[in-house]
Amino acid sequence: MWFDFIGLIDAKSVLAPAYRLLGIRVRTEAPVRADRADLLEEERYAKRLEALQVRTEELDARSDDLDKRDQAVAQKSQELDDRGKAVEDKEKSFNDKVKQYENRKANIDQNAEYLTSMDPDKAVKILTAMEDQTIVDVFRAVEEKAKAAGTTSLVSVWLSRMPPERSAAIQRKMALKPSDLE
Repeated sequence: MWFDFIGLIDAKSVLAPAYRLLGIRVRTEAPVRADRADLLEEERYAKRLEALQVRTEELDARSDDLDKRDQAVAQKSQELDDRGKAVEDKEKSFNDKVKQYENRKANIDQNAEYLTSMDPDKAVKILTAMEDQTIVDVFRAVEEKAKAAGTTSLVSVWLSRMPPERSAAIQRKMALKPSDLE
């Protein structure tokens, strides 16, 4: 057995069943001769292969890390795109509100001009059919136009010809909402 182990004789096939019974690992390769010329070169080659394997594992780990970072960047990019869309939607909504306000303001100004040019009794009939907030807005527009033209406003005349309860409610609303908050 000792001669087989050190490689002087080759008794592996004969001694293999006995080795297995004793729990000893059976060598299947031939023993390496110590006087081989390429033994050192083979050892260097094995070390290079091992170094390449380690380098491959490092590169795989870096590649996995870069993949994770790419996913995180893609997720952040998606979040930024979503936020950009939300900001655009809010801006569009704001612009729509501004446009709607400008349209309402233009309509109120036009109604104020129509009512100012009418007979006060007819204007009061039209005004009493409107909502209180619309009346307040029309009155403010009439007062602004009269102030700009340097004339007297018809608002006091219209208020005096309205039913007293309605006139009081409108004046109360005008007092609660200052004109600079429109």
